[in-house]
Amino acid sequence: MNKYILYPGCSMESSAKAYMESMNTILEPLDLRFEEIDDWNCCGATEYLGINLIPAYALIARNLALASKQMNGTRTVVAPCSACYLNLAKADYYMQERPSFGEKVNEALEAGGLSYVPGTLDVRHLIDVLVHDVGLDAIRNAVVRPLKGLKIAPYMGCMLPRPDYQHRWTDHEHPTELDDLLRALGADVIDYPLTTECCGGHMTQIGPETAFELIRRLVADADERHADLMVTVCPMCQMNIDAYQNEMNRHFGTDYHMPILFFTQLMGLAFGRKPEELGIGTELVSSRNALANIGVEVPVTQEPAAPRKKDEGLPMPRRWVKNEGKEAVK
Repeated sequence: MNKYILYPGCSMESSAKAYMESMNTILEPLDLRFEEIDDWNCCGATEYLGINLIPAYALIARNLALASKQMNGTRTVVAPCSACYLNLAKADYYMQERPSFGEKVNEALEAGGLSYVPGTLDVRHLIDVLVHDVGLDAIRNAVVRPLKGLKIAPYMGCMLPRPDYQHRWTDHEHPTELDDLLRALGADVIDYPLTTECCGGHMTQIGPETAFELIRRLVADADERHADLMVTVCPMCQMNIDAYQNEMNRHFGTDYHMPILFFTQLMGLAFGRKPEELGIGTELVSSRNALANIGVEVPVTQEPAAPRKKDEGLPMPRRWVKNEGKEAVK
């Protein structure tokens, strides 16, 4: 059994829960074992890096320090989330490339009794491990329900293939790893030139019009190429294109209904698992009609969410304040 250290990241327990559920179903058929990092913390996403570098990278490197204590025969950390993968890989790379910077990060880690020697761990994305360690032949051999006839637009997103510190990907602009994996499942993979174009990231909150245009381009191109659905490797990409497709349609007066699923959900289907075991049916743009084309019945689990009202702000955690020596919630 191939063992790896898993850094799940925050989204895998919330907005990308279907990613986690479907990932867990493919481990046993592929003889994989993932051991989660004990006491891991958020990688800081992207914004924190623009505020203060040392605290930001100390936050990320804390996970590397904890993982280095759990190696037990493996030095590979697997991150299913593209943003998490990029942050962990950058922290390890910059601490090696800039020793003085690495020393400052370790000084910050010392406050928690931790330290990390850069280069100790090998940080990799889930799809990298599946394609290059497990191998396409093993994946093909695990298929019991080929996805023949399902036309898929493979969407890698912008964060995964670049910057490519360890030269893992076939190409920075048009990598073939996701295409190859989907073909191993028996799917019909369309030529999708926008595979590494940006989904807008957090622009949905900062500049919605810009974000809607980026989402429209991705969906329109997949639709014009007659894709039944889009498949991604990134929680942010899936959330943006799925959750904001309705608002994008309202903005442009379009009527696209392009489902976007995680590649692990398609793997689970091909491996014979039921849609409800894979989180299929919880997406907002339903994949029901697309999967019906290959004889897969998707349960109706929820109604699509209504678009957020313009006067609503982002959900924020309650703030703790001091009140006469006692903590109170404000």
